[in-house]
Amino acid sequence: MIFPTLDDLRAACRDLPAGDEAAAAAALARQAVLTKPPGSLGRLEDLAVWLARWQGRAIPKLDRISIVVFAGNHGVAARGVSAFPIDVTAQMVANYAAGGAGINRLAETAGAALSVVPLELDRPTADFTKAPAMDEADFLAAVSAGYEAVSPENDLLAVGEMGIGNTTAAAALCAALLGGGAGRWVGRGTGVDDHGLARKRDAVEAGLARHGAKVADPLAIAAALGGRELAAMMGATLAARRHGVPMLLDGYVASAAVLPLSRLSTDALAHCRAAHCSAEPGHKALLSALGLPPLLDVGMRLGEATGAAVAMLLVRAAVSCHAGMATFAEAGVAEKTS
Repeated sequence: MIFPTLDDLRAACRDLPAGDEAAAAAALARQAVLTKPPGSLGRLEDLAVWLARWQGRAIPKLDRISIVVFAGNHGVAARGVSAFPIDVTAQMVANYAAGGAGINRLAETAGAALSVVPLELDRPTADFTKAPAMDEADFLAAVSAGYEAVSPENDLLAVGEMGIGNTTAAAALCAALLGGGAGRWVGRGTGVDDHGLARKRDAVEAGLARHGAKVADPLAIAAALGGRELAAMMGATLAARRHGVPMLLDGYVASAAVLPLSRLSTDALAHCRAAHCSAEPGHKALLSALGLPPLLDVGMRLGEATGAAVAMLLVRAAVSCHAGMATFAEAGVAEKTS
């Protein structure tokens, strides 16, 4: 196990390497002399400089892109908070293996290697309205599994999730760490009706009432209200930072999973960009709290890292322009005179 105790994990979350300022400065200087008006490629220019900073090279590469999807089951699902039964988690893992899911097609389109990590699907977390979702050992094991799933050789990483009931866990984490109660953070997830939505809100409020004393400790509340796949995504995000791998965050659940990191260190997500804004209503407010404006807003809410896979195409466009455009000097084009 990478992190044998919460104190070990907490220390790792606060001991974070900075990006390569020289590489970022060189990338910014290159942007200034490419054959275009300054800033005319908008956020594509920002993406190129961001990649340069975390890859440590003025002209970034995207030769090795990875998507890792973590799957976990939630005890709170028994409270009727999802439109689908808990068996769907394992069924979807089988669908990924067979190549039949949305993320399979989008990963292929993005030129990304896809891997899927099921996390004890036969042993759901506890119902957090009655007990902590995970004890310390389970939580640390899931975080460590996520950390170990990340290769330092990656040029870009995205993580995603599959887990019936996990938008309820995500909403509970947001309510605990950002306030506002269930009404601010609970959405329809997989498409619950009004009765299901009410059950989700009730579950989140019950979880907050039971575990509210832990909100001062982001890791303790993540164990109490989260899930194995959320903990694994947090571990993968921490590993990406410590390995210097730039990362795209997917939707609402993935963003909620890394919220505890941002509460332990204010710049913990500097190596991340938000791929998109999910149709789940709490995601926009969550991204605002994280200080991460989304690259895309196209109404997606599937999870599985599908939004991140689509955003990878935008990142590829950024690198193509940054690496392949001619400079004014190379093209014999006059630069702006004033």
